[in-house]
Amino acid sequence: MSGGLVIVGASLAGLRAAQAARRERFEGDIALIGDEAHLPYDRPPLSKAYLAADGQPDFYATAEELRDLGITLRLSTRVDRLDAEAREVVLSTGERVPFDTLIVATGATPRRLPGVPKLPGVVTLRTLDDALELREMLHDGVDVVIIGAGFIGSEIASSAHEKGATVTILEAAPVPLVRAVGEVVGAALSSLHDRNGVRLVRSARITEIAGVDRVREVVLADGERIPADLVVVGIGAAPATGWLASSGIELNPDDGGVVCDEYLESSIPGVYAAGDVAHWPNRLMDTTMRLENWTSAADQGARAGINAVAPEKRAAFETVPYFWSDWYGSRIQFVGSAVAESVNFASGDPERDRFIALYRTGDRLVGAAALNEQRKVMKLRRVIQLRGTVEDALSLIEETRHAHAVGASS
Repeated sequence: MSGGLVIVGASLAGLRAAQAARRERFEGDIALIGDEAHLPYDRPPLSKAYLAADGQPDFYATAEELRDLGITLRLSTRVDRLDAEAREVVLSTGERVPFDTLIVATGATPRRLPGVPKLPGVVTLRTLDDALELREMLHDGVDVVIIGAGFIGSEIASSAHEKGATVTILEAAPVPLVRAVGEVVGAALSSLHDRNGVRLVRSARITEIAGVDRVREVVLADGERIPADLVVVGIGAAPATGWLASSGIELNPDDGGVVCDEYLESSIPGVYAAGDVAHWPNRLMDTTMRLENWTSAADQGARAGINAVAPEKRAAFETVPYFWSDWYGSRIQFVGSAVAESVNFASGDPERDRFIALYRTGDRLVGAAALNEQRKVMKLRRVIQLRGTVEDALSLIEETRHAHAVGASS
């Protein structure tokens, strides 16, 4: 029996894959399966504006819009495994859903700290329901301890601080964000916490998260006891691919992500991956990547959808990675790769709230980080895409600065 296109994961990447398939005039059945109860929604605001205010989530599409596209949406539905030989996905109910082509877009799940007790007040943030729970707990005067000074942890810290909470961030590394932006920029960005009255403990070693009826404190190896009405664990995420373990699909041995070729096709023909789960060779950046950001999920999902249903338009997925983050009223942006031979500040001051840092390998610009420099960073992305040099980037920064100065004086 023919099963058309089945997409497992009803978030951004999965939705964009389904929409792209229909734009290509694919006339077969499309099933979009998600384990949450909610329509596909925008995740980045969950740790930003959604926590700090009483706004509503932004849903990408209504049920009616999906029906009009002929997309069968199955929410609150968990997929337990992939039967590659039968070309079926097996639901937790035992139901088998056949497919001709399959796109894996199950995203990632929060990493857990070993030994953390299941106490009320100890939470993670990944889903809309997590954000609802966390938002109800955040208020003026509450003591919040955030474990992990990555982007999610830092965004939550900023939102909690805005709501009047007393916030302490505990980071195991001596410098936060090294994997994302490198040591130089990681140190510069983490100083935003100190300047905004949020305590950041670097090289923190936690010995106990204590409480009886609910969490009460976090104990460090040096004996310090930090009061905690709320503990948020934000130590990163891992690809949600446990359901693929017995399928025979090739998974990355380090994190369990799906190993793909440049077309986002996995080791099983006709099975593609997109979003947080996908490892693929990004030829534009000359390296294999797995990205956890909004831009990649949207673009990669669309490309996987086209490749899955329109062989005549099959193309490699190439991109200059881009992500942003908002802390304490400041906008952080990053393009390219943090793997570089050197990093230098091209403008601004890392001790203050505005700078651009350039990442160089040889003469080539491979990455750029910006704090409150929205006018320039997307132009730098274009320089990277064209395999431009650091000198090209410096010229662009100077031209933009001069044009802005002339505009301000006229």
